[in-house]
Amino acid sequence: MERRYRVVVAKPGLDGHDRGIKVIARALRDAGFEVIYTGLHQTPEQIVQVAIDEDADALGLSLLSGAHLTLVPKIIDLLNEKNMGDILVIVGGIIPDEDIPKLVEVGVAKVFTPGSPLQDISDWLTEALDEREKVSH
Repeated sequence: MERRYRVVVAKPGLDGHDRGIKVIARALRDAGFEVIYTGLHQTPEQIVQVAIDEDADALGLSLLSGAHLTLVPKIIDLLNEKNMGDILVIVGGIIPDEDIPKLVEVGVAKVFTPGSPLQDISDWLTEALDEREKVSH
């Protein structure tokens, strides 16, 4: 890891299931990331504001509610409006295979579905952020 990256993890919308995101947050913390968890029932505006306030390198969104094609593009649009489009956005949760290309098209860097090994998630995020760090310097 080039430096200690800051990752905001969030549960947008009305989904009240947070066990998975807490496991991911702990795994990322254990891998050396600084992790900020926003809590449940966050609006896109709240999530984007936390990402800005915390100077996030990455934003991890966990969705199980089926609202990913509405909430994720809204969050990415807000990031872009605030000139924060350089924050790497990853998504996890119950995402149908046919929706993954749609999320990538709107700017999601990577989608992790249930069963993704925690090590794979932290390794991918480290590599992606390290690569971006090298390019920007």
